[in-house]
Amino acid sequence: MATPPSTVADAIEVLRKRIQQIRERKETLGEENTKATLIDPLLSALGWDLHEIDEVRREYRRKPQDNPVDYALFMNRTECLFIEAKSLEKDLADHRWVTQNLSYATAAGVQWCVLTNGDEYRIYNAHAPVAVEEKLFRSVRISETEVEYLTATLLLLSKQQMRGSLLDELWKRHFVDRRVHQALASLLAEQDSKLVNAIRKRAGELSPAEIRASLKRARIQVDFPAAVTMPEPRAEQAPKEKVASSPREAGKKAWETRRAAAAVTLADLIAAGLVRPPLELERNYKGVQLVAVVQPNGKVEFAGRQYDSLSTAAAVARKTVIGSPPDRPYPQTNGWTFWLYRDRDTGELCQMDYLRKQYLAARK
Repeated sequence: MATPPSTVADAIEVLRKRIQQIRERKETLGEENTKATLIDPLLSALGWDLHEIDEVRREYRRKPQDNPVDYALFMNRTECLFIEAKSLEKDLADHRWVTQNLSYATAAGVQWCVLTNGDEYRIYNAHAPVAVEEKLFRSVRISETEVEYLTATLLLLSKQQMRGSLLDELWKRHFVDRRVHQALASLLAEQDSKLVNAIRKRAGELSPAEIRASLKRARIQVDFPAAVTMPEPRAEQAPKEKVASSPREAGKKAWETRRAAAAVTLADLIAAGLVRPPLELERNYKGVQLVAVVQPNGKVEFAGRQYDSLSTAAAVARKTVIGSPPDRPYPQTNGWTFWLYRDRDTGELCQMDYLRKQYLAARK
């Protein structure tokens, strides 16, 4: 197998193209090929030495009678992360696989474990004193999740980050936010008398009955953004004679490219003439044909409602098919790679990200 990419950003770009090609060909990859072509390259980019038995062990059994786990990652010769792999075509929603993965980790005393099919990565806290479905910390998809959030999440599994306590700290925040969310939702749903009285004091001359009726009509959404921790590139003094770009410089350029891409809006593409509204977008997602339209005001219309960005519209569209994850109002989604448009000249379906790259290239 070829040398893995040197950075997580490079690995994501390579794996996205690979996953897209496999799905376009409607190929069945199988578990072993999923490991070799999708999971191994990412682990290498995250700093794990796949050839060092003190770091990575496959089909690992802590005791001879234990069931094997696909990958056991070690820090100072102690298990720190278990990864259970399934083939790319498998849906990770199967409750048996989640239970299997958590039981391996619990039996071995390992707190963190991952369930993946090479595209989706689900990170679980096996030791959390909550129900199985609440042990899920975060879920991302290489093929769809916004690059910044995706990269930050995958970096939590890197060898460097696993040395520290960042995952534990983020879990505490996640746990507290979820409990507060549940408490607020309960107060609103039950129209708690203390809540009604607090609103009455602030809202002026309103009766409790009027406030309760208003709460019934309200659509109040409480959203706690997931913490995103991205290592900022450190400034380096340029050498007098620059022979070749160092890995750090390459990483800095990749970071700057992602920042520039994140700043591009549909309004920019419309103004540049790259998008001519109304532009129809489509995506066949898990057998469901989803359609949206880019409007002249730069908003994206889906199912009769307009959204400020491609990603929000894509997330809402995915929600209609798979529902929402436990910790978010809708699935985290990269709209630039999710939505496809039909090229006027060739008739081919292309990712909206292609137009964004054209815009950035023209600016340079």
